Amino acid sequence: MTPLARLLAERIAATGPMTVADYMAECLLHPRYGYYATRDPLGAAGDFTTAPEISQMFGECLGLALAQAWIDQGAPAPFVLAEIGPGRGTLMADVLRATLRVPGFHDALSVHLVEASPTLRAEQAKRVPGAVWHDTVEGLPDAPLFLLANEFFDALPIRQFLREPFGWSERVVGLSDGQLGWGLRPLGQVPVLAERLADTPEGEVVEHCPALPGIMGEIGRRIAAHGGAALVVDYGGWHLTGDSFQAVARHAYADTLGTPGEADLTAHVDFEALARAALPARATTMATQGELLLRLGIAQRAEALARKLAGDRLMSHLAALRRLTLPDEMGTLFKAVAFHPPHTPPPPGFE
Repeated sequence: MTPLARLLAERIAATGPMTVADYMAECLLHPRYGYYATRDPLGAAGDFTTAPEISQMFGECLGLALAQAWIDQGAPAPFVLAEIGPGRGTLMADVLRATLRVPGFHDALSVHLVEASPTLRAEQAKRVPGAVWHDTVEGLPDAPLFLLANEFFDALPIRQFLREPFGWSERVVGLSDGQLGWGLRPLGQVPVLAERLADTPEGEVVEHCPALPGIMGEIGRRIAAHGGAALVVDYGGWHLTGDSFQAVARHAYADTLGTPGEADLTAHVDFEALARAALPARATTMATQGELLLRLGIAQRAEALARKLAGDRLMSHLAALRRLTLPDEMGTLFKAVAFHPPHTPPPPGFE
């Protein structure tokens, strides 16, 4: 049993079973034993690798797309260039490098990072000097907002509900012979899932992310009021059902209850919920990551970079392109949606 598992077992014994959201929040953000509070999880030495860590081309494509959206909206100045959940700062560093030659872009921007982990803030400071940090999106300045969110929403705690003949039961974490185990709490009606009763078969799971509407709603409100755009890339889909709660440790799937605080916990993102929450900002049609990157010219960028490479470096470069774009790699699993003011064109790459 991990130190956090013992604390959670004591809490459950004292107060009863906890929701998946409460369990997930403790595992990821507990100030002493939480996963993000205690480590840098990225890269070969960590537990998982994100697209910006695979190749600079990912950040270059998204950065130039944001810059073109800024131009299409009349190049407002000043404006906020922001990222939520910025990992090590690799994506933002690539965005800043790729946009250096966009006239006026760097003169008008200020960089803001929304990050809860002290460990990751220290890594971000190495790659994005001069950035301003915030604990929440509400702390961002009131100005045109051009924002990136790559693998952010999948880490937000979720609740899980099982469709029953009488309505819903909630999946909870309890105790079985002193060990953490799964249970069900009958609820009947769940107001936030009222629209899902009719289209969810009995025995199916529907997940709800309590924090998503507030975060995406704030981003959408700012974009609609002040201008800007948000690019969201994550794994998930549209109008989802099913149990997607998972744990990853050392680049392999793990037991979600096995090692609390020592594995990353995530769930698929429902992009329909993002689009609904962002109103009055407008959501584009959802694209796969592979489709988006190819529309943004990643193949041409890869070809240009390949001319300067040879041997193992060339093979690694081509493997990164395949991993980012091919359907059997990240190309289809990861989806993308952009948000923009109703009176402006969608950012490049989105139909």
